[in-house]
Amino acid sequence: MSKSLINFILNSQKVSAQVDSDMRLVDFLRDEMGLTGTKIGCEEGGCGACTVIIDAQTANSCLVLAPQIDGKEVTTIEGLGSYEHLHPLQEAFIEEGAVQCGFCTPGMLLSAKALLDVNSNPKREEIIRSISGNLCRCTGYTKIANAIEKVVKTKGNRAERSE
Repeated sequence: MSKSLINFILNSQKVSAQVDSDMRLVDFLRDEMGLTGTKIGCEEGGCGACTVIIDAQTANSCLVLAPQIDGKEVTTIEGLGSYEHLHPLQEAFIEEGAVQCGFCTPGMLLSAKALLDVNSNPKREEIIRSISGNLCRCTGYTKIANAIEKVVKTKGNRAERSE
């Protein structure tokens, strides 16, 4: 199996690593980097549990090979906030009851962040479209959309200050 040297930015930190040429990004993040917030779900790109942000675009990390992130910037849920300093989206998800089992939450949060990074005042329909690639079997999506709307309405650019 051939190895590739990759250099990239992961959650605002420069990283260099040797990876197998056929290793999936989700496996690299979880197994090699210890970032288990990125979940493994359907493994076919259909559930969104493994969503990460690569160069400001959401991506299903189960469909990306680790060598493909060479030279790119990757954000996982671990890069969104911390236990001591939650991102406004994380706060709103908690406040609005948008977190139930939690399995879809990392992907939902990153999809919402990617939307708000390019559109600070999305309409409800745009919010729903932005999370449409993320399956949730618990909440029915209403509380999730409400949480994202809450951040939009109370933003005063709270989200940007927390990063």
